[in-house]
Amino acid sequence: MTARTSTLDGAPRQEALAGRQAAGPATTWEQARSAARGCAGQPLPAVARSLADALGQALAAPLTALTDLPPFDTSAMDGWAVAGPGPWRVRGATVLAGERPEPLRDGTAVPIATGARLPTGATAVLRRERGQADARNGTLHHRSAEPGPVPSGRDIRPRGQECDAGEPLLPAGTTVTPAVLGLAAAAGYDRLVVHRRPTVELLVLGDELLASGLPRGGRVRDALGPLLPPWLHHCGADVISCRPVADDSGLLREAVRHSAADVVVTTGSTAAGPVDFLHDTLAAAGARLLVDSVAVRPGHPMLLAELPPAADGRTRRLVGLPGNPLAAVAGTVTLAAPLLRRLGGHPDAEPRRTTVGAALPGHPRDSRLLPVLRGEHGVAPLPFDGPAMLRGLAFADGLAVVPPGGVLAGAAVEVLDLPGK
Repeated sequence: MTARTSTLDGAPRQEALAGRQAAGPATTWEQARSAARGCAGQPLPAVARSLADALGQALAAPLTALTDLPPFDTSAMDGWAVAGPGPWRVRGATVLAGERPEPLRDGTAVPIATGARLPTGATAVLRRERGQADARNGTLHHRSAEPGPVPSGRDIRPRGQECDAGEPLLPAGTTVTPAVLGLAAAAGYDRLVVHRRPTVELLVLGDELLASGLPRGGRVRDALGPLLPPWLHHCGADVISCRPVADDSGLLREAVRHSAADVVVTTGSTAAGPVDFLHDTLAAAGARLLVDSVAVRPGHPMLLAELPPAADGRTRRLVGLPGNPLAAVAGTVTLAAPLLRRLGGHPDAEPRRTTVGAALPGHPRDSRLLPVLRGEHGVAPLPFDGPAMLRGLAFADGLAVVPPGGVLAGAAVEVLDLPGK
C-alpha cells in the first residue's frame, strides 16, 4: 500500500489546503490521544448480554455476588468427613459433588470427594493419605505425624470463603475476560450488563490496491484490509464492514454519508494529493475536524472528525488513517484505540514504562512510534521501521513512544501493547 499524499484538482483547492496546513503546528501525540478520548463523550448505552456474548465488553455496572461462594461448606480434599475426635465409625457411601448428604453424628465419618457438600455436623475433613480405615470393624483412625485430633475446619472450604452474597466483586468498566465469565457464572449470573461495542466500518481507499495475488501492473497488495479489522476488534469494536472504495470523490462521499457505523475508519487520502478527497468529503458533509495531522512519525497526516448525527440521532466519528501500513498502525493506536475504548466503556490503560536496552532513535521535533523487541536488558529497536513497512512490526513486542530527540539506553520509555502480544 502506498502513501496517499497528493492534492485535489485545481489551484484554489491547493491554496486552501496550504492555508489549512499552515494554520498552526501539528497536534502533539499526547494531545491527539486526549482529543480522541474526549470526543467520545459518555460510553455507549448499556445492554444485557448472555455470558457467551459478553466476552471482551466492559461491565456497565459493578458485578455483585448473587450468592455466597462457595454456597455451602465443601470438602477441599478426597478423604472422609469426620465429626468430633477420632477414631470414627465409617457410615454410608462416598458423598460426591452435587449430592446432599445425611447429617453426621459425633464419632462418625463418611467418605467424601473433593468439592462435595459437607454433611451437617462434620467438623473436619481427614485426607485420604492421613486416614486408615479398618474394613473388619468399620473404624477410621487418624494416621499422622501431628499429635492430637484433626483440627476443626481442616480441609474444609467454608461457605462464603471467597465472597458473601451482595458483596461487590468487580467494578464497572472491567473488561469481561474468560476469568470474569467464570466468576460471574459461579456467582449466579446468566447475563451481564455491559456497554455496547462501538461499530466500525473500514473504508480502504485506493485504485492501486489488489485483494489477492502478487503485485502487478503498478498495483500492490492491500495490507490494511487484513491487518486492521482484528486490530480494531482488539480495541473493543465490532467491525461491521471492510470494503474498498475507489479513488472517486463521489463514491467516498456516499460511503461516508450512508455509513451506519458509530465510527468510520478510512485508510489513505488524509493529505493533499490529486486523489486525496477526504478533507473535501468532510467539508461537504458538514463534519467538525478535531485533529488534522499529528506530530508523530510515522503517521503524521492522520485526522479525527465528528460527523453529522445519524438519522437516529447517534453521534458518528471518523478516523482518517494514512495509507502506508505502519503509518496506519500509528494512527490506529493514536486516535482509533482511545476513541473506541472510551466508547466501549473501558478505562484508559495505565502507561507502561520499560527500560531501554539499546538507544532508541528519535525524530528531531516529533514523537516517534518505534517497533521494539524486549530483551534481557530492556527494549531495543527493530529494523524495517519505515512507514510503508510491516516486517519490523511483525517481530515486535510493542511500540515504543519515543519523544523528540530519542531515548538513551538505561532510561525508561512508554511501550504500547500490540494485539496478541
